[in-house]
Amino acid sequence: MKLAVDPYMLRRTPLLELPGVVAELGYRYIELSPREDFLPFFVHPRAGRDQIAAFRRELAAADVELASVLPLYRWSGPDEDARQAAVRYWKRAVQVAVDLGCDVMNSEFNGRPESAEASEAQFWRSLEELLPVFEREGVRLVLEPHPDDFCEDGRAAVDLVRGIDSDLVSFLYCAPHTFHQGGDLADVMRYAGPLLTQLHLADSFDHTGSSGLRYIVNPPGSTARVHQHLDVGQGEVDWDLFFATLAEVGFDGIATVCVFAWEERARESLVSNREKVQEYMRKHGLDS
Repeated sequence: MKLAVDPYMLRRTPLLELPGVVAELGYRYIELSPREDFLPFFVHPRAGRDQIAAFRRELAAADVELASVLPLYRWSGPDEDARQAAVRYWKRAVQVAVDLGCDVMNSEFNGRPESAEASEAQFWRSLEELLPVFEREGVRLVLEPHPDDFCEDGRAAVDLVRGIDSDLVSFLYCAPHTFHQGGDLADVMRYAGPLLTQLHLADSFDHTGSSGLRYIVNPPGSTARVHQHLDVGQGEVDWDLFFATLAEVGFDGIATVCVFAWEERARESLVSNREKVQEYMRKHGLDS
């Protein structure tokens, strides 16, 4: 298992200093999430060849590797012009990942839950254009159902990934989204089986508790999706069950600490979460 860190809380760290900081925090792997100066959210990558080459040198110097690259684009949205733009951005992002020496990319389904059928049709249209690119470049794609995507349920997302029917496409289980995926983390991970190749590790509270009133969002009837990416142990994810199930299914993929809640103590948080995850891994006989 590769234990990685999402450095979003460190996004103000200059790109070329990031590998050294990650190494200081005790991580050997990075899941490179969006940064305004490299792969921004929802728009064309800003990465250029010199910047890519320099970043790759700094990764090697720090003895840190990219476990995966995470772009986010509106490739399943109902607007066709936006979808076509997202496909162009994806193609460039794949090339950036290849130039960085990374052969895994992960992302979200995107789209709109109130237009799920139309969004899924756009998703398949985008895949028809992009799967040949992933195949040509030998890059794996790992997908997760995110709150407010056209597909939010864990088992439904596994079915969708299975329906893509490609050896290069697999499933990511995001622990802080547990309570938006149906709430039964063990069931979803067992259902995914060998399709489960990547994890996001952070904690969250169960918004479905207290008759659905644990979180109150105004105005009543709001469709807002609320969740957190807290330190492991601060929420209601059952971490012993989580890691026991990983051991049961023989998980041997990428596990990324993706805590976002504590930028004022980002380094302390990321070190503490690495230590907690490693403790659970040892407890349940998982190697990193």
